[in-house]
Amino acid sequence: MADDERRGPQSGDSVHNRIAVLRAERGVSRRELADALGVHYQTVGYLERGEYSPSLHLALRIAAFFDVPVEVAFSIEPFARIGAPSA
Repeated sequence: MADDERRGPQSGDSVHNRIAVLRAERGVSRRELADALGVHYQTVGYLERGEYSPSLHLALRIAAFFDVPVEVAFSIEPFARIGAPSA
């Protein structure tokens, strides 16, 4: 496994992400994102499914790729579903 990939969060807490949503909004494939980040395209899938949590360095590179603050792409709390009624 590359240095930029970490198997799950060490504390047992999940890291949630919006990578798939950001990719869809911008019309970017997993392979295109992976190439831009210098990781294997399957890594992007693992990240999107929450099977791996990114290193801080990779999370920052993903946020920079999409030109969003890291908090837009990643959270320790689940993101609200798009179109879900507000509480």
